[in-house]
Amino acid sequence: MTIRFGVVGTNWITDRFIQAGLENEDFILTAVYSRTEEKGQAFAAKYAGAAIYTNLEDMVSSPEVDAVYIASPNSMHAEQAIICMNHGKHVLCEKPAASNSKELKLMIEAARANDVLLMEAMKSTMMPNFTVIKDNLYKLGTVRRYFASYCQYSSRYDAYLQGTVLNAFNPEYSNGSLMDLGIYCLYPMVALFGKPDAVKATGYMLSSGVDGEGSMVMSYPDMDAVVMHSKITDSYLPAEIQGENGTMVIDKINQPYQVKIHYRDGTVEELTVPQVYEAMYYEAHEFTQLLKNGQRESSINSHESSLAVAEVMEEARRQIGLRYASDL
Repeated sequence: MTIRFGVVGTNWITDRFIQAGLENEDFILTAVYSRTEEKGQAFAAKYAGAAIYTNLEDMVSSPEVDAVYIASPNSMHAEQAIICMNHGKHVLCEKPAASNSKELKLMIEAARANDVLLMEAMKSTMMPNFTVIKDNLYKLGTVRRYFASYCQYSSRYDAYLQGTVLNAFNPEYSNGSLMDLGIYCLYPMVALFGKPDAVKATGYMLSSGVDGEGSMVMSYPDMDAVVMHSKITDSYLPAEIQGENGTMVIDKINQPYQVKIHYRDGTVEELTVPQVYEAMYYEAHEFTQLLKNGQRESSINSHESSLAVAEVMEEARRQIGLRYASDL
């Protein structure tokens, strides 16, 4: 069963997804949507046989498209995904899947009404070493703290400081540090421990109207979780899951490649497994396997997890005063 993909968005992340997808024998690219013919042609020229569309309705009306990967600006995800699903197309949507929980609920409703697969493209939770994390969590004993940091100085921040507000710092596109980077810390947390009982958030707001950086403390019945995110500073801290028997150390929460446990007696257990493919391969593989098996939801990047993450980010945004047009 070959899955014929159309893509929405002609940026670097779409390129990486296609290249990773083509490592799957069940993946083929048949269509590219771009708002301009010129950009569409330039992008599709790298992939022989892909048709070019400048009208999304036309692309998703094509019988040559089974599924659509959406990598447009965050603010466009919900509308475009619902159009695709209303035409019977399965959707793999880049994170964050929507601007807020209201939009995401509408997306989930559309997926169920049209009997199609909808999955948020959070790559880290699909990677082999995230499975290692889940499978070895019991060794930590009672978990008391989850800590994750994703702080990466944006290449577009220099332009911002010079007075040019690019998409990465423009609230019109539902962007900012929390939505673009913080979600990489929050999604694994929810996948492992569920939705927290309470959220406390702080952040530094830029004059453009988005957050440049922020911190969050979340509480569970027997543990807490601490998350730091930033697009205006760098961090080199690994992630940790601290238990009463030992602490699991993860090199990068946004794409875990190395995992080990430091036990209280001083011993260290190396848990890392080799990763054969590029990081995005695994989300493409999960998506295509679900379709081959006739499933309409991932058990890992589930609707429930995506909605819980969206609600946590929504509450954090409320506390720091970060609003998007779609919130109204």
